[in-house]
Amino acid sequence: MNYNWVGAAVLILIVIISGGDARRGRGKGRTKSRVQIGMPINGKYRDPESDQYYNNNDGAKIIVASHFDFEFVLGHKIVFLCTAKGKPRPQITWYKDGVELYAHAFLHVHEWELGKDRMKSKLEIDPATQMDAGVYECFADNKFSIDRRTFKTDFSIAFD
Repeated sequence: MNYNWVGAAVLILIVIISGGDARRGRGKGRTKSRVQIGMPINGKYRDPESDQYYNNNDGAKIIVASHFDFEFVLGHKIVFLCTAKGKPRPQITWYKDGVELYAHAFLHVHEWELGKDRMKSKLEIDPATQMDAGVYECFADNKFSIDRRTFKTDFSIAFD
């Protein structure tokens, strides 16, 4: 068997598969995708149950949320806000690093019912410590759907 011929055939296949871009380690993955992950291109899901669930007008939807990336000062207060709407009125649950949060001496959750279809929730941590850095999530849910927002936090040290 002629190894030069095999090598040339493999090189041709690589060029064909890579779309003519034979540069090593630099495929077409460098461009930004125009497709939103998790959402079908046409806005409709394959099965009617999924489409009805995710596109239900009465489903829980977060309409106001705090900042995404927040740097807090050690010893100061952290505040997150989340307002959701839906019919029936959604419930709001807070999570940190994937674990549900419960009120304690330094963490408080306040909730307000706004009309028949809205809920506002505020998460306060006072005073903030190094252990409060992480990823927080606000989950709003009712019987029709779930919506969530993510907040990333890290700390800084204030020098007086």
